Amino acid sequence: MIVVTGGAGFIGSNLIAELNSRGETDILLVDDLSDASKIRNINDLTVADYLDKDDFIEKLESAALAKNLSYVFHLGACSDTMVADGRFVMSVNFEYSKRLLMALESVGCPLVYASSASVYGLDGPFIESAEDCRPLNAYAYSKTLFDHFAWRVKKNRSSQLVGLRYFNVYGPRESHKGRMASVVWHLTHQYFEKKTIGLFEGTGRFSNGEQRRDFVHVNDAIRANLFFYDNRNVDGIYNVGTGTSQSFNDVAIAVINACRALDGESSLSLKEAVKEKFLTYFPMATELNGKYQSFTEAEMTKIRSAGFNSEPIPVAEGVRDYASLIYQDLKTATAEMLNQKTERSVDDLT
Repeated sequence: MIVVTGGAGFIGSNLIAELNSRGETDILLVDDLSDASKIRNINDLTVADYLDKDDFIEKLESAALAKNLSYVFHLGACSDTMVADGRFVMSVNFEYSKRLLMALESVGCPLVYASSASVYGLDGPFIESAEDCRPLNAYAYSKTLFDHFAWRVKKNRSSQLVGLRYFNVYGPRESHKGRMASVVWHLTHQYFEKKTIGLFEGTGRFSNGEQRRDFVHVNDAIRANLFFYDNRNVDGIYNVGTGTSQSFNDVAIAVINACRALDGESSLSLKEAVKEKFLTYFPMATELNGKYQSFTEAEMTKIRSAGFNSEPIPVAEGVRDYASLIYQDLKTATAEMLNQKTERSVDDLT
């Protein structure tokens, strides 16, 4: 049986969808469904069983469950970088992951787990080495510490162990994440609600909206996971990005033009969007000072050398398609709501 922890989350649910497309259905979905909105991520998926994350780890440590597992993708975590309760983050991300790793170690089960590009801190370099980890918050620290712990254990481990440091992942099945959803998700909602998008003003060496991130489509993140699933002789910690940074302005203009196309309107250049107030800038919040990554760019040499040669989805294409999907869904939902109101009004008059 394949286990996907965080299986109702963003990357986890997309991973199960892709496993299903391969014909894999003997899947144990592990998650915490206290947030029932995540059901929308999994109602079209086929799995063999579900366990709450706490029940899962207890059953796993009893050894009765562990011996029946063939592979584990560990994607469950508290991913909110602004959470102030460090004890909670360390318990969910670090202690839980340690328990999982040690239970799998006892039966020799392969493990691919989610690390994060946040471990590199403000400026990088974004290279997979312990010396380049400078975490700025509890989330990043929990990921850094587990990376270090896992590879101390790996010295005596024969089964596969892989850590994936995700950069800025965007794509379908993330709406439950709220404020932690991707930039693309937020900008598309902004445009739908206000017909304008706001980005940070210039910071440091970056001018307005020119802060840069490595934006990677969730489908590319899934391909990376399945590469290691298909190549179980490959171990290590690897970056998962595109290898190229993109400005927030680039993402914003792709969102604006994707939405405008659905409204039957012509595309705009960045200069035109700013002039016509479809794109504006505002000061960065003071609480983000010294905590915000204004630049990220994955060094992809290591994962390419391991044999992962899938070409990433170009950001302009991925953002356009995803923003179009969100925008169309929002328009459809609004139209349905208005129709329901109209029908109720007619019923009230009859």
